[in-house]
Amino acid sequence: MSEFISSPHNPIVKLVASLRLKKRRDETGLFIAEGIRLVEEALGSCWKAHMLIYTSDIKETQRFQDLLTKLDPRDCRIIEVPTNIFERISETEQPQGVMLLIDKRSSNKLEQLIDHERPLIAILDAVQDPGNVGTLIRTADAVGCTAVILTRGCADLFSGKTVRASMGSIFHLPVYPDMSPVEIVEFMERHKIKLLATSLESSDNYCSADFTDRVAIIFGNEGNGVSKDLLEHSYKRLHIPIIGKAESLNVSAAAAVILYEAVRQRGWLACN
Repeated sequence: MSEFISSPHNPIVKLVASLRLKKRRDETGLFIAEGIRLVEEALGSCWKAHMLIYTSDIKETQRFQDLLTKLDPRDCRIIEVPTNIFERISETEQPQGVMLLIDKRSSNKLEQLIDHERPLIAILDAVQDPGNVGTLIRTADAVGCTAVILTRGCADLFSGKTVRASMGSIFHLPVYPDMSPVEIVEFMERHKIKLLATSLESSDNYCSADFTDRVAIIFGNEGNGVSKDLLEHSYKRLHIPIIGKAESLNVSAAAAVILYEAVRQRGWLACN
């Protein structure tokens, strides 16, 4: 059975509004997936749903009714709110009238990566724009990456902008946030995974790299690139040739180019 909340002063309304802040997401262990597509993706994954909030505008649609069949009211509270309250707690300009609060404590263990014979890992080093982080996760999912690792200094994995930019890929691909360069280097060396780093200086054309082995590719900060600590431990440094007058590619675009080259080399794509 669903509940109805009409007061903007209700504790649940205040809780949802507070989850815009990373501090509150960390304290509560919750984050938000907003919009029908993201809610569908979340409910189709192994992530634990905590609370579904919706408006009367969406509840009669077939897509929403299909969502309800995936929920157990004993495990996930289902709450209807008026449109004006939903608009107050929404982070989007044109709210679709549905959001899901999710437990952000993941059961992914880094050691699971060694189960893959030839892991292909994307490492995001202090990528600060949440849109870039989400888009990179989406790209990594699209190419079939084994996992994504975020260093400390990256945009928060669970911010609304990151989650929306991932278009649901956050729910289907193992992502390991808040790792230090030391932890990354030690793990890769222990499991014989080669580190490749993107760099504009003293680097080779990305097409010359061998991506068929056990590799992790590092994509750096939007302004400063890959940190010195990771560059020094990289097996090879790579760049994408710039033909025109642009100084460089956006980190998300660069990641797409290089990751699809890795896919091509591995024979994962049928080029028809």
